[in-house]
Amino acid sequence: MDGLEERMLTLRREIRVASAAGDPARVRSLRAELRQVERTWEEAINPPPAPPAPVREHVHQALTLLGVPAAAKTIVAVDESFFSGTITNAKLTSLRRDEERSFRSSPNSRPYYLCAALSAERLSPVRGVLAVSTWPLRRRIIGPLSPRTDLLTSTIRIAEHLQRLTRAGESPLGGFRLLTAMAQNIPGAVADFGPADPGRVITAARAELAVHEEKDRQHRKAVAERAASQLAEVNQLFGAGLRTASTA
Repeated sequence: MDGLEERMLTLRREIRVASAAGDPARVRSLRAELRQVERTWEEAINPPPAPPAPVREHVHQALTLLGVPAAAKTIVAVDESFFSGTITNAKLTSLRRDEERSFRSSPNSRPYYLCAALSAERLSPVRGVLAVSTWPLRRRIIGPLSPRTDLLTSTIRIAEHLQRLTRAGESPLGGFRLLTAMAQNIPGAVADFGPADPGRVITAARAELAVHEEKDRQHRKAVAERAASQLAEVNQLFGAGLRTASTA
C-alpha cells in the first residue's frame, strides 16, 4: 500500500511537470498509468468478496467432518451447525448424478468425487446417501450394522469437533443442538433433557461401537473385496444399478 501511494504521488508530480513543459503525449501516458495504479490501490483497500464455494465443496467439508456416508438431511444439518449453512436438500438432489456424469466424461480428473454409498446386498447405490470417492471402498459399503456403527462414529466425531472448538474459545450453539439430537439415540449419552456433554457422548458411543464395530468391519471388508473384483471403477463409485451382484 505504501508503495502504491508513493507511486501515485510521483505520477501526479510528473504529470504537472509534463503539463508545464507542454508535452501532451507524456501527460496522457502518465495519466493512464496513474489510473491503473489508482485502480490497484482501490482493489487493495476494498478487495472483491470471494466467490462462494460450490455446493460440492460444502458437502465434501460436511462429509469429511462426519467421516462416514451420510444422508442429505444430515449433511444439511452439519453445514448449518458448523459451516456456511448454504446447502439445501434441493441442491443435493441432482448432485450425485452430476458427479457421475463428470466422472464418466473425464475419469479421475478431479481430486475427489461425491459418490454413492453402496448396499452390501446388491452393490447398488443407497438412495440419498453420499460418500467421498477417496474413502476406501469398504467404508462406502452399507451392510446391516452399518447405519448404527456410522451413527455412532459420526456422533463421536461431532463431539470431538465440539471439544476442539470449545478449547479454542468457541461454543457453536447449533453444533451442540446437533450433537444432542444425535446422542438421543445412544443409551447413556444424554442426561435428562439438557444439552449433550461431548465427553459423556463419546464415552457412551464408544461403548456401544465396541459391540458392533468388528462384525460390521468384517462384513464391509468382505463385500468390498467382492465389489472390487466384480465392478468397473465407475460402478465402485456410483453403484451397479439394479442388478443383484453375485455373492460367489
